[in-house]
Amino acid sequence: MKYLHCCLLLLAFSSVNLPAQDIVQNLQYIVPGQGRVTIYEDADVKALLTTHTEIGPRDVMKGSGYRVQIYAGNNSRQAHSEALEVASRIKMYFPDLEIYTSFISPRWLCRVGDFRSIEEANVMMRKIKAVDVFKEVSIVKDEINIKL
Repeated sequence: MKYLHCCLLLLAFSSVNLPAQDIVQNLQYIVPGQGRVTIYEDADVKALLTTHTEIGPRDVMKGSGYRVQIYAGNNSRQAHSEALEVASRIKMYFPDLEIYTSFISPRWLCRVGDFRSIEEANVMMRKIKAVDVFKEVSIVKDEINIKL
């Protein structure tokens, strides 16, 4: 039972941002007049507690916004290759624009941009239409990537 309590205590402290080895050492530190904690741990557990990866700040978060849809096909292989072809053509005209080619049942889509407002999407849609290469260009509401 004591072993279970120690394991639960270790798990609770492992979520704290202190290094795990410091927690184990602090638990085993002898203070006169207080109880004594002895931890017996497997080498694998010790290795897991001492190795950790730090999570850095997220570069992108998801949000509601707009994209410009350039292509919508069906669910065939030909539609998939056409969507990729449209993506490569749009990359030639607008190299800095983010391009998203995906399959959302039942069709292949090619959408561009991450616009927070419909006005921003409208400006890009007009630029794409001015190229006069792409047949179907429209603004769609979509989940976008917001750079932080």
